[in-house]
Amino acid sequence: MDESLQDLGDHITAGLGDAIVSSEIDRGELTLTASADKIVKVLKFLRDDPACHFSVLVDICGADNPGRIKRFDVVYHLLSMHQNHRLRVKLETDEEAQVPSVVGVYPAANWFEREAFDLYGILFSGHPDLRRILTDYGFTGHPLRKDFPLTGFVEVRYDDELKRVAYEPVKLTQEFRNFDFESPWEAAEYLLPGDEKASEGEG
Repeated sequence: MDESLQDLGDHITAGLGDAIVSSEIDRGELTLTASADKIVKVLKFLRDDPACHFSVLVDICGADNPGRIKRFDVVYHLLSMHQNHRLRVKLETDEEAQVPSVVGVYPAANWFEREAFDLYGILFSGHPDLRRILTDYGFTGHPLRKDFPLTGFVEVRYDDELKRVAYEPVKLTQEFRNFDFESPWEAAEYLLPGDEKASEGEG
């Protein structure tokens, strides 16, 4: 299996030249790293070349690596039912650079690219309708970025008096949010709700 994947990787690299940055086989899967500005050319080749015939775009997803200058990976998962192969193509980009949309190559990319934009803030140039798809219209930020706060920025609730959905800044309403980060096997130095009853009983 690895030999056929190696042959496939060599064929793709030879056909696309400098559009492919690297090729590796790991755990029986072939992963190509492509140049971001040539992703349309790469995917057209993978779709149309008879030795490839990757006619199905299974998914496009993102990954966030905040420690890198180009913090985002855009990952394309392809399937060739003709050759019985799966392939991963990835590229690196940052918060401001625009990745060429591949909707013209794979129409299924439309909603996948919208999802990557919504959740990571990855921009796709030439997309026919790049807007949020999972979060609400007035949502602020991109929830799958690793620097996005776990509590979010706003909370949403239905206001019965206003008879509509209301947006408000996040409030941490829990009364006891005092964490001492001590060992869980040692008692906290302050009384927790209900502990005062045990103390009174002992006295």
